[in-house]
Amino acid sequence: MTNDKNLVVSTDGSALSNPNGPMGWAWADHEGGDADAGGASNGTNQIGELCAVLQALRAHPGERPLVIETDSQYAINCSTTWVPGWKKKGWKNSQGKPVKNRPLIEAIDREIRARTGSVRFVWVKGHAGNTFNEKVDTLARGYATAAGKGDREGCLPIEGWRSLLASPYAKGTQVPPAVKAELDGGPQVLDELGRKKARLNQEEQKDLAKTAVESEAVDAEQAEPVAATADAANVTPDPDIADGQEDEPVSALKETSDADTADQETKNSGARGLRASGRIRITPPPSGSSMFTGQDLHIVGSIDIDADIDPDGYVAIQEAPFRLHAIEVED
Repeated sequence: MTNDKNLVVSTDGSALSNPNGPMGWAWADHEGGDADAGGASNGTNQIGELCAVLQALRAHPGERPLVIETDSQYAINCSTTWVPGWKKKGWKNSQGKPVKNRPLIEAIDREIRARTGSVRFVWVKGHAGNTFNEKVDTLARGYATAAGKGDREGCLPIEGWRSLLASPYAKGTQVPPAVKAELDGGPQVLDELGRKKARLNQEEQKDLAKTAVESEAVDAEQAEPVAATADAANVTPDPDIADGQEDEPVSALKETSDADTADQETKNSGARGLRASGRIRITPPPSGSSMFTGQDLHIVGSIDIDADIDPDGYVAIQEAPFRLHAIEVED
């Protein structure tokens, strides 16, 4: 007898000093406490997000409907909306350039199509108090931190290694010898389905969470705050230059080749109560970085405001500390 109850899993990817900082990925079940994580010494948060989705799919085969919750529109669109167009164009985007992270995206597409039960993606707002989103964020950051220090060996699905090593951010990546052998045609490092042979036990989950918290405390103490001023400037949202971006979360059903818009219940609920609107300028700007190559960027962050507010709700801010949580890059 089939269990028709949804199996809900949260996923997340993280890259410290994105791009090209230590990277992590993680998924966590909403029932039973099962979770897993991995990462590498280098990478991008986009590769981490896709690794998390792929490993969640591989860890949850079967007939039960699978719901994957993620705060990454990039991961959702790469798993659903953008795939048909990329296939038609021979895996080229609208500029005629090869699609980034193709090995991971193709593997995700295969897993969705091969799965007996349906797969649906739900977008959730990151860093907004969602228990499971916070859990996978912590696990991914914890593994990224440990991998960056050399305390944990790099662990990605082989498609993740291929995507990373084909990217501009592969320089200095610490690839485990067994992975190098597999890339050269040797035996598989992960199991026959590309999954880790042993998932994280409760102690390992606690250890990664502790690592993430300790790292965050050190970063907060040592890092220079990025200032946010009221000068007008654009922070460009993260479009997909190949096929356009959905404003609403997207669902992927096994029976269809095109992505459907998710149910009304998955819409971004947003914050309740007070809201802030308008344009701000983040300094130093992305263009001031030696690593900036002209990509469009999408950021997630928060501003600490301590200022007067006038009767109409306007606040003048100057050199307000800006805390950067994540950057998504689409070149």
